[in-house]
Amino acid sequence: MRIGLFATCLGDTLFPDAVKATAVLLTRLGHQVAFPPGQTCCGQMHVNTGYQREPVPLVRNFAEQFGDPSIDAVVLPSGSCAGSVRHQHGIVAERYGDAGLVDGVAKVRAKTYELSELLVDVLEVTDVGAYFPHRVTYHPTCHSLRMLRVGEKPLRLLRAVEGIDLVELPEADACCGFGGTFALKNAETSSAMLADKMRHVAETGAAVCTAGDSSCLMHIGGGLSRIASDTRTLHLAQILAATRTSPYALAEAAR
Repeated sequence: MRIGLFATCLGDTLFPDAVKATAVLLTRLGHQVAFPPGQTCCGQMHVNTGYQREPVPLVRNFAEQFGDPSIDAVVLPSGSCAGSVRHQHGIVAERYGDAGLVDGVAKVRAKTYELSELLVDVLEVTDVGAYFPHRVTYHPTCHSLRMLRVGEKPLRLLRAVEGIDLVELPEADACCGFGGTFALKNAETSSAMLADKMRHVAETGAAVCTAGDSSCLMHIGGGLSRIASDTRTLHLAQILAATRTSPYALAEAAR
């Protein structure tokens, strides 16, 4: 299968290892990874802050970059960006685009998946051959849980990882408090939510807290670093890409 990889803004600028790990993982599973060089932002941050007309060029570019019929599926290592493509792009196209954009968005949306969805539902694999001998807890991000409804898919993938000690996160479905600009506009509320999340992470005794969204990991990881916690954050893709012969994610987790 030829799979188009969308890096996302955070992946491109702050968390490239998660994007690279996605490519490494899919290649190891025998698939061809295509990386359209003209890709940009999905436009989620514009829509979320009320600017629905402004991201039309971004939505059009996404449809053009990944609309290539030779690309069988599009993967995003981000539940929030996948949610934007699957739900917000159609709204923007219908309200402010044209018939061509509406059609292009519909075609790309139908083959767009968050990473765990692609692996479990499309590629029909749960054991990806990963090796990660660390105590890990999983935070289900709001967009993946409530918008995409990925459910147990990330956990099914993690349970199949060799050597992992996967522990349940108390009140896992509670938001971490990030929410993009929510963390800036409602800083006190966001900080209180983050404190609750960090307390629950600490209760697990995990060496690593993982999730499918770099934005949530950035928020949680920032909080953990400020209290000098021994727990580190690591994207789901980096755990799934780690093997006995390719241990770069192991070294990062052990810092």
